[in-house]
Amino acid sequence: MNYLAHIYLSGENDLVTIGNFIADGIKGKSYKKYQKNIQTGILLHRNIDTFTDAHPTVRLSTKRLHEKYGHYSGIIVDILYDHFLAKNWSRYSDVPLNEYVGNFYNSLEIHYDILPLRIQKMMPYMLTDNWLLNYASIHGISRVLEGMNRRTKNRSGMNEAVKELEEFYSDFENEFSSFFDELIFFSKLKLAELTLNLK
Repeated sequence: MNYLAHIYLSGENDLVTIGNFIADGIKGKSYKKYQKNIQTGILLHRNIDTFTDAHPTVRLSTKRLHEKYGHYSGIIVDILYDHFLAKNWSRYSDVPLNEYVGNFYNSLEIHYDILPLRIQKMMPYMLTDNWLLNYASIHGISRVLEGMNRRTKNRSGMNEAVKELEEFYSDFENEFSSFFDELIFFSKLKLAELTLNLK
């Protein structure tokens, strides 16, 4: 899953959410240098990724892209699934997406000092272009994929994946909806377990 899903699946605790958000840059056991709530978020992120990568519905989505995009297919599906979460946000949250995203950005600024340098450098771009809100439109997803393609020095061709999104839109959306309900249930159980174990 990509940024918006990870943030959403973190629950109500701001520091758990921060931990989940920064987790990709925290390797091995280095998560232990953070306080307990951030550790919980980092470990939750890892569990979400493991569950997602092994799930047959996600693999169905990924398979549709694999011939053209190879090992980048999983990254593309993560981004496409964030699009469907943003687009269907009112199904999952009573808080409007723009308000939810604004609250998260405020939390990032409040906790700026504990963010890894990579995230601190990324933040101005994220806030200026309002990545999380723009996931809701195909145009916004197109810009995200173009940015990802530039980061691979144009090797991935990920900018082209909007074509597959448009061609197989209902297939991807149905797969996301089916999978995400399961992921919400899994994440709630895992969050409760981690919160108990890390006390």
